[in-house]
Amino acid sequence: MASTVDFIEYVCAQIEGVGAVRSKKMFGEYMVYVNDKPILLVCDNTVYVRMLPCLDGLMAAAEKDCPYKGAKEHYILDVDDRELARAVVAASEPFVSVPKPKKKKAP
Repeated sequence: MASTVDFIEYVCAQIEGVGAVRSKKMFGEYMVYVNDKPILLVCDNTVYVRMLPCLDGLMAAAEKDCPYKGAKEHYILDVDDRELARAVVAASEPFVSVPKPKKKKAP
Protein backbone atom coordinates (compact mmCIF):
# COMPACT_ATOMS: atom_id res chain seq x y z
CA MET A 1 0.00 0.00 0.00
CA ALA A 2 1.45 3.35 -1.00
CA SER A 3 1.50 6.42 1.22
CA THR A 4 -1.38 8.85 0.88
CA VAL A 5 -1.06 12.51 -0.05
CA ASP A 6 -3.00 13.45 3.09
CA PHE A 7 -0.46 11.66 5.28
CA ILE A 8 2.47 13.35 3.50
CA GLU A 9 0.85 16.74 4.04
CA TYR A 10 0.39 15.86 7.74
CA VAL A 11 4.06 14.85 8.08
CA CYS A 12 5.19 18.11 6.45
CA ALA A 13 2.88 20.12 8.72
CA GLN A 14 4.24 18.37 11.82
CA ILE A 15 7.83 19.42 11.07
CA GLU A 16 6.98 22.88 9.77
CA GLY A 17 9.31 25.56 11.06
CA VAL A 18 12.56 23.56 11.09
CA GLY A 19 13.52 24.72 7.60
CA ALA A 20 12.20 24.71 4.05
CA VAL A 21 10.07 21.54 3.92
CA ARG A 22 8.98 19.83 0.70
CA SER A 23 8.14 16.32 -0.40
CA LYS A 24 8.77 14.40 -3.59
CA LYS A 25 7.05 11.26 -4.82
CA MET A 26 9.53 8.51 -5.60
CA PHE A 27 8.61 5.01 -6.76
CA GLY A 28 5.11 5.27 -5.28
CA GLU A 29 6.42 6.50 -1.91
CA TYR A 30 7.76 9.83 -0.70
CA MET A 31 10.94 11.52 0.44
CA VAL A 32 10.58 14.57 2.70
CA TYR A 33 13.31 17.17 2.23
CA VAL A 34 14.33 19.89 4.66
CA ASN A 35 16.52 22.62 3.18
CA ASP A 36 16.87 20.39 0.08
CA LYS A 37 18.31 17.54 2.19
CA PRO A 38 16.55 14.14 2.19
CA ILE A 39 15.61 13.74 5.85
CA LEU A 40 12.52 11.51 6.09
CA LEU A 41 11.41 8.56 4.01
CA VAL A 42 7.71 7.75 4.06
CA CYS A 43 6.62 4.26 3.00
CA ASP A 44 3.15 2.79 3.60
CA ASN A 45 2.24 5.79 5.77
CA THR A 46 5.18 5.05 8.09
CA VAL A 47 7.90 7.65 8.63
CA TYR A 48 11.51 6.43 8.61
CA VAL A 49 14.66 8.33 9.53
CA ARG A 50 18.24 7.21 8.95
CA MET A 51 20.11 5.82 11.92
CA LEU A 52 22.61 8.59 12.60
CA PRO A 53 24.80 8.82 15.73
CA CYS A 54 23.30 12.23 16.53
CA LEU A 55 19.90 10.56 16.99
CA ASP A 56 20.97 7.80 19.39
CA GLY A 57 19.60 9.63 22.45
CA LEU A 58 16.40 10.97 20.88
CA MET A 59 15.45 7.69 19.20
CA ALA A 60 16.73 5.19 21.80
CA ALA A 61 13.23 3.82 22.44
CA ALA A 62 12.07 3.94 18.82
CA GLU A 63 11.19 0.90 16.78
CA LYS A 64 13.51 -0.02 13.92
CA ASP A 65 12.67 -1.54 10.56
CA CYS A 66 13.62 -1.49 6.89
CA PRO A 67 11.45 0.82 4.77
CA TYR A 68 11.68 -1.52 1.75
CA LYS A 69 13.36 -4.74 0.75
CA GLY A 70 17.11 -4.32 0.48
CA ALA A 71 17.23 -1.09 2.51
CA LYS A 72 19.30 -0.54 5.63
CA GLU A 73 17.50 -0.49 8.96
CA HIS A 74 15.98 2.90 9.88
CA TYR A 75 14.33 4.34 12.96
CA ILE A 76 10.55 4.59 12.79
CA LEU A 77 9.58 8.14 13.74
CA ASP A 78 6.40 8.79 15.73
CA VAL A 79 5.31 11.78 13.66
CA ASP A 80 2.29 12.33 15.92
CA ASP A 81 4.73 13.54 18.58
CA ARG A 82 5.38 16.93 16.98
CA GLU A 83 8.11 17.97 19.42
CA LEU A 84 10.03 14.73 18.88
CA ALA A 85 9.61 14.91 15.09
CA ARG A 86 10.90 18.47 14.99
CA ALA A 87 13.81 17.63 17.32
CA VAL A 88 14.81 14.63 15.19
CA VAL A 89 14.71 16.67 11.98
CA ALA A 90 16.63 19.56 13.56
CA ALA A 91 19.29 17.19 14.95
CA SER A 92 19.78 15.20 11.75
CA GLU A 93 19.62 18.02 9.17
CA PRO A 94 23.21 19.26 9.76
CA PHE A 95 24.56 15.73 9.21
CA VAL A 96 22.77 15.06 5.91
CA SER A 97 24.17 16.51 2.71
CA VAL A 98 22.32 17.92 -0.28
CA PRO A 99 22.25 15.28 -3.03
CA LYS A 100 24.57 15.98 -5.93
CA PRO A 101 22.80 16.55 -9.25
CA LYS A 102 23.04 13.63 -11.63
CA LYS A 103 25.07 14.19 -14.76
CA LYS A 104 23.15 13.83 -17.99
CA LYS A 105 24.38 11.22 -20.41
CA ALA A 106 25.87 12.52 -23.63
CA PRO A 107 23.78 11.64 -26.73
